[in-house]
Amino acid sequence: MNWQGVFPAVTTKFHQDGSLDMDMFFKNLDAQLEAGVHGIILGGTLGESSVLSLEEKIQLTTETVKYVNGKVPVILNIAEGATRDAIFWAHKAKEMGASGLMLLPPMRYGSDARETVAYFKAVANSTDLPIMIYNNPVDYKTLVTLSMFEELTDCPNIQAIKESTRDISNVTRMRNLFGDRFKILCGVDTLAMEELLMSADGWVAGLVCAFPKETVAVYNLVKAGKTEEALKIYRWFLPLLELDIHPKLVQYIKLAEQMAGIGTEWVRAPRLTLIGEERIKIENIIKRGLEHRPKL
Repeated sequence: MNWQGVFPAVTTKFHQDGSLDMDMFFKNLDAQLEAGVHGIILGGTLGESSVLSLEEKIQLTTETVKYVNGKVPVILNIAEGATRDAIFWAHKAKEMGASGLMLLPPMRYGSDARETVAYFKAVANSTDLPIMIYNNPVDYKTLVTLSMFEELTDCPNIQAIKESTRDISNVTRMRNLFGDRFKILCGVDTLAMEELLMSADGWVAGLVCAFPKETVAVYNLVKAGKTEEALKIYRWFLPLLELDIHPKLVQYIKLAEQMAGIGTEWVRAPRLTLIGEERIKIENIIKRGLEHRPKL
């Protein structure tokens, strides 16, 4: 498993009646693969994992693995409240052919440092799949500290970090303490170029769902040392990337996918599609982005 590059946290596509829309899902996957992404992440926040049934998660993962057919790794997100449920999905992911896991701290219960480390270790020790720890104290209220990561070095298959603390300096802190022991992937769209310049290895991206070519271009240009060229795209991109840091990021990004022609806006309740002034505001942001889309 090579934790480097652009990893879209893809949305789950629905028909208007709420059923899975695998045809549109595959259309979006085609756009991601054509753009040159380096992996696919299923069942994250953008994937509306919390409102998917067990059967739907299995269908989504199984069909994605089959469709991608080894072109890039398929990563399954695990966001569970019980350790045994997280271990179940770790085993199931391996059975379905996933290449790795993205693992959040326990959901719904605010675990302390000892409990969080024990949870991560229990899942890691139950599988040989490579794991990326999702560190997002802003949205999920649990900070995985440097000392906790030091304990997690005992697990060789804990290999990467989705860095979403909103503190760019954390990339340097991790490098200073661990060198290259952990791969670091930026998990906040609006900080991606900054963290890549500070030596992050990759980008777990959101707006890539609607703008895959531009996302991959920023990554490739930064890694090639072409900072000025990357910056021109990134400055155009920023108003769109800011849609990723809002509680309604799912609705916003799905609307962007629809307007870009590679998705639909349908979400599953309790989420509702956008209406009124909010919809007009977000549509205008996306429309301006599409009208001024850079030539790559």
